[in-house]
Amino acid sequence: MPDTHARKFSGRTRDLGGFEVRRVLPYAKQRMVGPFIFFDQMGPAEFAPGDGIDVRPHPHIGLATVTYLFDGALQHRDSLGEDLVIRPGDVNWMTAGHGVVHSERTPDQERAAGHRMYGIQTWVALPLDHQDMAPAFFHHPAASLPDFERGGARFRLILGTAWGQEAPVAVFSPIFYLHGEMPAGSEVMLDIDHDERAVYVVEGRVILGDDPVEPGEMAVLASDETPRLRAEQDSRIMLCGGRSLGARVIDWNFVGPDRETIARAREDWTRAAQSGFPDTGRFRLPGGEGEHIPAPEPVRR
Repeated sequence: MPDTHARKFSGRTRDLGGFEVRRVLPYAKQRMVGPFIFFDQMGPAEFAPGDGIDVRPHPHIGLATVTYLFDGALQHRDSLGEDLVIRPGDVNWMTAGHGVVHSERTPDQERAAGHRMYGIQTWVALPLDHQDMAPAFFHHPAASLPDFERGGARFRLILGTAWGQEAPVAVFSPIFYLHGEMPAGSEVMLDIDHDERAVYVVEGRVILGDDPVEPGEMAVLASDETPRLRAEQDSRIMLCGGRSLGARVIDWNFVGPDRETIARAREDWTRAAQSGFPDTGRFRLPGGEGEHIPAPEPVRR
């Protein structure tokens, strides 16, 4: 009998024009893991010279975005005036709060040369007392993050606290987020002191307790269990979780406590676009950007 009662499910893939994205959260029976409300694997994808990613400016509220790359580069521009390139191992932590607009594009150098894109993008819901906070952005280079060995595996702590380590990223509720590289045969006990915990396998094959977890699968641990995680093959994993913040509504790029909050954000985005994005509004375009993504039709549930 398996010695763990983890809930396991697979991400759903979609092709964005030669670039595959695997959506893991939200899942029908697992909307969140701790404060994590959105979890996407980007790629791996190979771009020929001249091709790249162009995510036009779009808005967010009520969440913090986390971009983490294994390969490639992305140029981030936002309405706070930030304009920088993120590279593998770095962390971009953008807190939307009341409202922010950003774009993500392939930098000119990588676009000209051709490049490989591979990484994880997540959204972290904000506690209700920070839901409407002023937006902010922080970039943390890879060298600033805790990097340590445990059970023969190598881990980098991206957010929060785990195994006696603490990341420098300013967070708003108990949370942890780890990138692990596990050689075949390495094993760790998942004795991470947080209420909700999950394992996502990017590459390889791991055994959680007695239960295999394959690439593209997330396993959410039962709260009262501390299973052993063992790599059957060289594996790349992500560990995430934290304290539950309660239910949230997620609609397009907005996260909020209710549909009224989402509806107001939609109206503000549409009004800003119709008015040419005035500097005094809630939503403004990043410098150097003249495009935007129109809001799709609201989700009906």
